[in-house]
Amino acid sequence: MIKDRILSVDIFRGATILLMVLVNTPGTWSNVYSPFLHADWHGYTPTDLVFPFFLFIVGTSIAFSYKNRTVDTKAYKKIAIRAFKLIALGLFLGAFLIHYPFFKKFSDIRFPGVLQRIGVVFFFAAVLFINLSWKKLIWVTAILLIGYWLIMTFVPVEGVVSTLERAPNNLANWVDVKVFGSHNYKADYDPEGLLSTIPSIASSLLGVFTGLILTSKQEKKATILMGLGGSLLIIGHIWDFVFPINKALWTSSFVLVTAGWANLILALVYYLTDVKKIEFGSIFRYAGANAIVIYFLSSFISKVMGQIQIGDTSLHGWLFQAVYVHDFFALETSSLLYGLSVVLFYSLVGYILYQKKIFIKV
Repeated sequence: MIKDRILSVDIFRGATILLMVLVNTPGTWSNVYSPFLHADWHGYTPTDLVFPFFLFIVGTSIAFSYKNRTVDTKAYKKIAIRAFKLIALGLFLGAFLIHYPFFKKFSDIRFPGVLQRIGVVFFFAAVLFINLSWKKLIWVTAILLIGYWLIMTFVPVEGVVSTLERAPNNLANWVDVKVFGSHNYKADYDPEGLLSTIPSIASSLLGVFTGLILTSKQEKKATILMGLGGSLLIIGHIWDFVFPINKALWTSSFVLVTAGWANLILALVYYLTDVKKIEFGSIFRYAGANAIVIYFLSSFISKVMGQIQIGDTSLHGWLFQAVYVHDFFALETSSLLYGLSVVLFYSLVGYILYQKKIFIKV
């Protein structure tokens, strides 16, 4: 870890994790403002930026933590253990029940997931970073993105021309069904599926490059990040014409566009906080110090509240109806207020942990 922390990165990480909490816990999924929903298939909404932003900042943190680390058995062991813990936590979330036998039937457990993907991406991005120069990492990133594009568009599925639509002859969807079967999020695909994990590693590697810029002796780092972000955004949108921006498939254009936005936003925050020394965003910094813990707690508690029955609804549903639903609010507003209340609660959790100097590293 670098001696002098870069404040903007801590703020970006915390804001991202709190946004993840917000979009994952509306009052009701039946009434959500469109910017807080994922795109139906192709295209993207602000919500679609959140998860790739976190993988991006994972890469940036890798550049900070492993920049001068000796490549030895101890380093590999530390990386592997952290990746395993993330994957295990994700599998636990997918399997847990509050009632006996406390875990779902094996056939009903979802194998892929958000924490699982973070664990896998962290493992490969970290191993690549400690073994390769930044120039070789650029080649690896390009190969991952271009290779995924070629595989997805030119490899037929059981003799049928592949499609990028949500269909049985979509290669990524087909692989998920064949490999995971009933263990997918949806019957026909998983948004954190197997094949789409390949380009998600590139999302993290692009964050690595940003981390190297921030820890370098370059001047006008904010300008460099702005230029990099704008370039990635333009290239991604051009690529969209032949390889549509799609979060569920984690297309290469999606990787570039989301990394572009991440660099642009981080450049702005870096300029304001680390260059101009303007103090703001402390609440995000507190949450970012225990980002994985806050995400896990929010997901776990939300799942528990969804399983506790009160009459003909859940504890979650009862609380939403009793406290947030009013005639003078649109249901979408009530749903958003519920989510914001959850964010406020976990912001407070982050603040308390930070003040007590409790930093739980997963």
